[in-house]
Amino acid sequence: MAPLATRAGSGRRPGSRRNSTSNLHLDLRTDHVAAADNVRSAPRTYGNWRQPASAGIAGLGTLGTAIMMGGLLLTIVTMMAGGLLAAVITLLLVAVALLLLMTKDKHGQSALQRISTRIGWQRAKMAKHNIYRSGPLGRTAWGKFQIPGLAAASQLSEYKDSYGRPFALLFYPSTRHFTVIINAEPDGASLVDEEQVDVWVAHWGQWLASLGHEPGIVAASVTVESAPDTGIRLRREVGNNMMDGTPAIARAMLTEVVQTYPEGSALVSARVALTFKGTDRNGKRRKEEDMGRELASRLPALTQSLNATGAGAARPVTAQELCETIRIAYDPASAVLIDEARSQGMAPELQWTDVGPAAAQGFWDKYRHDSAWSVTWQMTQAPRGEVFSSVLSQLVAPHADIDRKRVTLLYRPLDAATSARMVEADKRNASFRATTSNRPTARTMAEARAADRTAQEEARGAGLVNFGMVVTGTVMTAEQIPDMVAAIDNLGATARILLRPAYGSQDSAFVAALPLGVVLQSHLAVPAGLREAL
Repeated sequence: MAPLATRAGSGRRPGSRRNSTSNLHLDLRTDHVAAADNVRSAPRTYGNWRQPASAGIAGLGTLGTAIMMGGLLLTIVTMMAGGLLAAVITLLLVAVALLLLMTKDKHGQSALQRISTRIGWQRAKMAKHNIYRSGPLGRTAWGKFQIPGLAAASQLSEYKDSYGRPFALLFYPSTRHFTVIINAEPDGASLVDEEQVDVWVAHWGQWLASLGHEPGIVAASVTVESAPDTGIRLRREVGNNMMDGTPAIARAMLTEVVQTYPEGSALVSARVALTFKGTDRNGKRRKEEDMGRELASRLPALTQSLNATGAGAARPVTAQELCETIRIAYDPASAVLIDEARSQGMAPELQWTDVGPAAAQGFWDKYRHDSAWSVTWQMTQAPRGEVFSSVLSQLVAPHADIDRKRVTLLYRPLDAATSARMVEADKRNASFRATTSNRPTARTMAEARAADRTAQEEARGAGLVNFGMVVTGTVMTAEQIPDMVAAIDNLGATARILLRPAYGSQDSAFVAALPLGVVLQSHLAVPAGLREAL
């Protein structure tokens, strides 16, 4: 996605790059709108997200400018060596390349990026990399139901923190990353005073800013998932608390409640994934046991700091809970079976090698996995202008046309040195774009002012974090996909964000939306410098 900026101290509530995200700098700042008597005359708003772009001539960026200058030089050399006709042909080729870079759609994707994505998809499809089969008849090792894609090599273990609470620890050998997942139980903002919401937002901004000072942290993600309630938990709770000798009318009323209440009700869950690098300050690799002991001592402070953000009673996710979550994500039909087993006191003992789908197939614009179909979108533009704290409320809320929905916000905390270098570079580039034109547009001038304001905020101690968003919608039949797509498009408009389907990478984007702490930038084949130049 694209970079934004946020200042430490308050910020937004949980609001990605190729394959699933924009790389946005989030400015964790609050607008101080207070009267002398400490009573605000207007609701608090949030904004000043920045999407820095590299400097270049005519909006070409660094790479485009380099191609233009190199092409002109190559044309002169070709004319001197091969004549006028060869020079004209060379100039036409350079012009075509520049045209492909300059032609962009509303999502900021150039024609060259769209063509390269289509070519990459066709190559993967011809090699049948989009088809996955597991189990005894599949091609996975040991006949297991392994997770496909980016999390295929992940390894799961369990440790206990200093409070004696078990927590799951995920290890990714290819990137040497370790991930812990925290379960949150937010109460929501309904019937909550505006002052309390502002306090939650402020603490959330402080929590995000503090991640930049956490040793070894690489990324963080917040996943809010809504799913239909099976009603089994309610039936179990009522059955366990109904006493002998209960009046017939009370028993009949409770029976009717158990039968009718689950219809149309939804279950909303929130999880926070924190990813740490598996190396020390000297770059030496650390063993899994060492990381488990270190994170066991750090988890209590991380969970307690989340309590003040409105996340409720935060606690680590156990290995069994994580296995059930991923199993249900790939096979939603198993949710009823798992709840039924728990109601009978026989919780299924799942292994990490058994939570993947038996069959999955990626398409250009959708993903088929076991009993369901999914479509994943990536955010390509954050809300323009100022927004209220409830801007994402409708997007994360349950929807009648979507069986299961996951909204995942991806964060990459930046340390103080990186933040300072990034905001100064963005300030110079924005100023260059505004001063190189005789008649700069209003948007160009506004970007220059915003970049300067962000640099000033960072100089006063504000934090900076890159963020993005991935939205996954899941339905049980292919006939429901058009209704789901229309619903997500409408929800994106209410949140004032621009969503684009993850064309050609639906399987990878699906994994990115899961609470697994996958850092997409570490898995991309295109170098980071080239992506930013494009």
